[in-house]
Amino acid sequence: MEVVIVPDAAAGGELVAEAVARLVRRKPDALLGVATGSTPLPVYQALTARVRAGEADVSAVRIAQLDEYVGLAADHPESYRSVLRREVLGPLGIPMSAFLGPDGAADDIQAACETYDRALAAAGGVDLQLLGIGTDGHIGFNEPCSSLSSRTRIKTLTQQTRVDNARFFDDDIAQVPHHVITQGIGTILEARHLVLLATGEGKADAVAATVEGPVAAVCPASALQLHPHATVVADEAAASKLKLADYFRHTFDNKPAWQGI
Repeated sequence: MEVVIVPDAAAGGELVAEAVARLVRRKPDALLGVATGSTPLPVYQALTARVRAGEADVSAVRIAQLDEYVGLAADHPESYRSVLRREVLGPLGIPMSAFLGPDGAADDIQAACETYDRALAAAGGVDLQLLGIGTDGHIGFNEPCSSLSSRTRIKTLTQQTRVDNARFFDDDIAQVPHHVITQGIGTILEARHLVLLATGEGKADAVAATVEGPVAAVCPASALQLHPHATVVADEAAASKLKLADYFRHTFDNKPAWQGI
């Protein structure tokens, strides 16, 4: 696992956007796995700026969704499909025909989960999956003690996650769904490159457990230690509890410039 410590969220966004741009130059029709929430916004903003400046061509890129609320219509403003349309597809000029996502409003949720797993495989697999991390170490909506080999499935949100997400629902936790469809950890690990972005002091314990702790279901993100190409990009605050922070800084500062992340 490579750990890159950046000064702030904007610097992290630029670094990850450059990784996406490199990928797209190499593979124009890359399948990019995207996450929602506030953490990845600097990545999408930096990538959009590159596209508008003519520095990146994403016209053939495909987008894959990490997770979705159960019970919200696709056109609900806080469904993750709607959020990604506003924050990723629209700004980048990517049509919905290039979008893959699970159906959170399906009558048969289990079938919808299995259909999405098959769709990802049929699309050739995710080339780069962008991940955030919860204060409890969750990735996607794989809450603590999720199976490290889990597939796309329905999950019940913890109370803390619902509290964290209430800000998107007028600070009314009653509006936050109790269930989600999420790519499982086993599904996530099939992506060719995993990039986890973490910002803020509130993520410091989770980042330390992910990077330097044991691989354990109690910290789902620790499964990234099992991946052959996983990158953790953390700002100074999120990296503040890493014992090997100086080593991580040294290795990144001295790697070949052409290598990227």
